[in-house]
Amino acid sequence: MKPSVTFDIGPSGDIIDGTLSFEGGVVTAKCGDEIYFSASLEGIEELVLRTYVGCGTLELVPENSPGDMSKSLEVCRFSMTCVEPVGEFCKVVNHYIRTGEETEMSTEGFRVCPICGRHYAKGLNTCLFCVEKSYLVKRLFAISKPYLPALFIAGVFVALSSICTAMLPVLNSKLIDNYLYNSAILADARVKGVVRIAVLIAVSQILSRIFNMISKRRANVASGDLSNDLRVLVYDKVQRLSVSSLTGKTSGDLMKRVSNDTEKIKNFVTEQGMYLMEKVLMFVVVLVILLRISPLLTLIVILPVPFVTCAIRVYWKWISLRFRKQWRCESRESSILHDIVKGIRVVKTFGSEAREIKKFSAASKKLADIAVGNEHRWAIVFPLLTFFMGIGEFFVIYFGGRMVINGQISIGELLEFNLFLAYIYQPLRWMSSLPQKLADLSASLIKIFEIIDEKHDVEDVEDPKPAMLDGDLVIKDLRFGYKAYEPVLRDINLTVKQGEMIGLVGHSGAGKSTLINLIMRLYDADTGSISIAGTDIRDMNQYEFREQLGVVFQENFLFAGTVYDNIAYARPDADPSEVIAAAKAANAHNFIIELPDGYNTVVGEDGHNLSGGERQRLSIARAVLRNPAILILDEATSALDPETEEQIQEALARLVKGRTTFAIAHRLSTLRNADRLVVIEKGRIVETGSHRDLLMQNGIYARLVMAQRQTSKLN
Repeated sequence: MKPSVTFDIGPSGDIIDGTLSFEGGVVTAKCGDEIYFSASLEGIEELVLRTYVGCGTLELVPENSPGDMSKSLEVCRFSMTCVEPVGEFCKVVNHYIRTGEETEMSTEGFRVCPICGRHYAKGLNTCLFCVEKSYLVKRLFAISKPYLPALFIAGVFVALSSICTAMLPVLNSKLIDNYLYNSAILADARVKGVVRIAVLIAVSQILSRIFNMISKRRANVASGDLSNDLRVLVYDKVQRLSVSSLTGKTSGDLMKRVSNDTEKIKNFVTEQGMYLMEKVLMFVVVLVILLRISPLLTLIVILPVPFVTCAIRVYWKWISLRFRKQWRCESRESSILHDIVKGIRVVKTFGSEAREIKKFSAASKKLADIAVGNEHRWAIVFPLLTFFMGIGEFFVIYFGGRMVINGQISIGELLEFNLFLAYIYQPLRWMSSLPQKLADLSASLIKIFEIIDEKHDVEDVEDPKPAMLDGDLVIKDLRFGYKAYEPVLRDINLTVKQGEMIGLVGHSGAGKSTLINLIMRLYDADTGSISIAGTDIRDMNQYEFREQLGVVFQENFLFAGTVYDNIAYARPDADPSEVIAAAKAANAHNFIIELPDGYNTVVGEDGHNLSGGERQRLSIARAVLRNPAILILDEATSALDPETEEQIQEALARLVKGRTTFAIAHRLSTLRNADRLVVIEKGRIVETGSHRDLLMQNGIYARLVMAQRQTSKLN
């Protein structure tokens, strides 16, 4: 099947239903049956997608002129709704240009909802904005299934409590008809009857309280288990999300899903779910009693219900959108708060407290306005719904009074009927309040299911091979882009001998860190492969693979624990002697023992009570303790004073010995011990060799060295 996608802007800028296809080395763009562009790929360097404000173009770039846009051939134009499918088309065509191989085009990334036109979330086959509410309810039921027995028992006791309470109208009816207004019975008998009724009322109320207490205890147990398990489920999935998924979400967003959204779901299941059974049971029981007293009055009571139900359905569709907007504002507020707290030192350093307060106040005000608006609208709608729901009460007074006068029912039966109206309207009014609760809940459910259902971008094969990293690392024809149609790395080929140290050099944005991310398999390559000892790393278990990696970043994160815990994080089962040995190897032992509590000193959040050099040495100690087969050093010695840098260089020299190492450094002097330097420019390897060889080539590396020497002279 030939690759084919649609686009929507014609050559003159008009909206069209265009089709873009590729077959037999020819790219074709047409509108309907009319072909307005067709070109062979012979002599073409690549197919390029360029995005602008609200639109984009697809262009063929001839060979030997990749930087000259004037020589590019425009294939078609499109709006941003088409950017994903056109980008996938671009990826397939470029693969053909490089290899001559025609491949099928994946549609996984750009499926759209036929109702709203939004792209489906990754890994989902359903639009979470247009999804039927029955889908959400079924998923909610599936999550809650293990806790339903306990909630069912709690609901039974709630129902028993309500039944005991519902005995009050029956007993009052008996009291009036049989004893208070029945002069045929002797006075003593009437007094005894009143006492008996009073005792029965007291007993029913006592039993109601007991059953209610048992119900709450059972519900609290189920509620606690559900809350814990739901938070762990979501947190576990967040931990397992790929880096690309996490970078598309804010910290506040993820925190809100783990805490607030799971709490809303728990509250709904344990409170509304338990009372649902009680309300339904009470409605059925009371309805039967009312029909026994008077079918006519019962019909009058129920008549407004269908009309109110229709109004609720209309209101539901509108209010659910409002609550989704409220959710986004809550997430925005949480993200701002998280960033401000985490970056409080930067805020204070730049004297930006007033600006940050203003930013948070604006987000909080927006959230408050939406929340107040939602509640304001509900405060207007809910009384109207409940009024029309209970309008039958007024008719019951009129028609019921006439029936008493005509002797059709007794005063006690009318009183019983009126008292039971509260029990029939209570479930109906509870149901009329459900749209608000469900609208608020559905926003949380959508976000939770989006996390739970999201597929990993980095997946293991069904039967992964053991992660054996003893061997040469080979990168072959590697091509990758965070967006497939915008490659960051192009045609990377590199063989690294086991135990060799490779220095990665290049301008900022050249692709050095991206290459490191691919080697660590935080992302999978679009095309090409990375193999170790002849085994593609995609065929290995990714967790076992990363357990054999050691990484030292420029900004190393330290957990809010002790120095010992932060070093032992690499191997929690390590002996204290091994932790101390790792600290000594990293030249960290001496400063650690001078801390107030030595290895038991709490480093604080992000290790802010330690210097940059001390944090870096703790990170190196963590890598030493890991004893990795492959070591990654990403700007591990930047922004340090010469003395501290010398200590860290000495520690790193011990660490890299005998290990396959990849080191990134803008300060080229720190790579003097590298066996080979690899220069990356605009996503391609342009130079390789030793420091001396690259200087003799007088290319990009030589210019970088000369620029740094000039800078050093100025300083």
